[in-house]
Amino acid sequence: MRLGILGTGKIVQDFLPMVGTLPTIELVGMLVRPHSLDRARQLQTTYPIKHLYTDYQELLANEDIDTVYVALPNSLHYQYAKEALEAGKNVICEKPFTLSGVELAKLKALAITKDLVLVEAITNQYLENYQGIQKSLTDLGDLKVVECNYSQYSSRYDQFKAGTVLPAFNPKLGGGALMDLNIYNIHFVTGLLGAPTKVSYHANIERDIDTSGVLTMTYPNTQVVCIGAKDCAAPVRSTIQGTKGAIVVEGPTNTLEQYEENWPGGVTRKVRLNKHIHRMYAEFKEFERIIETHDMTVAKQRMAHSQIVMDVVDQALASANLQLG
Repeated sequence: MRLGILGTGKIVQDFLPMVGTLPTIELVGMLVRPHSLDRARQLQTTYPIKHLYTDYQELLANEDIDTVYVALPNSLHYQYAKEALEAGKNVICEKPFTLSGVELAKLKALAITKDLVLVEAITNQYLENYQGIQKSLTDLGDLKVVECNYSQYSSRYDQFKAGTVLPAFNPKLGGGALMDLNIYNIHFVTGLLGAPTKVSYHANIERDIDTSGVLTMTYPNTQVVCIGAKDCAAPVRSTIQGTKGAIVVEGPTNTLEQYEENWPGGVTRKVRLNKHIHRMYAEFKEFERIIETHDMTVAKQRMAHSQIVMDVVDQALASANLQLG
């Protein structure tokens, strides 16, 4: 994979130390804003980034780049991914994929028409612990209740209350608790159970943005509650409860560092299957394989999953009368 990275933010700074452990990924270029050039040059002294660009079209014109990694603010995902696909580049896009299911459907159609890989960078779907949970589901009997709580007081919330609206709380930029923290919970649940039959979002809304909220999803025999909060905090924990046992995940649904199986009679088993300490390793290793082998079957499966997630988001935003973008 010969990569063009868009952005220099926190997720990119987290990604760069890890990508060195995947020698088949080459860092060909990085798109930066003019005011971020000094930061980008500092990154370039540490990591083997060949070229820095302030013009997106110049990056896209570099024929050495076969894949673009969109790691920009949420509201920019659709347009930048679209332009990359139009330029004949494969696309890896950070979560949330887009701001609506309609936008994602357009990107999917474009990717399929051009026979290009389009995937969402969503860590939990690729972690070995998640795959272990998927395999254990049938052992739990009939699933009855799933609860996910990813609540983390945001350092930007105090600024937001004081009147400074940063991207994390800006509805025009696709901010809010649903699109930031709860999106991981939605991926976690729908990757296990598929599309729900009913979605409702009960949000705490301040200045047109959800600072926290409770998302409910109904399945034929299972009820799901997903909590995401940026204005308060609680132990971050998820549970999957069935008639024959339960699974408990301590910690956020984007890292899944371990989980515990609970069986009748007080029998418990702690499980740690992740092979790499960095949460992004497994997904980018798989992205490299998909792109190198042009595995469009798996790419389409991944797009279908992301479409389910965005459809849930659409229903959640509508139920809470929220508009993003």
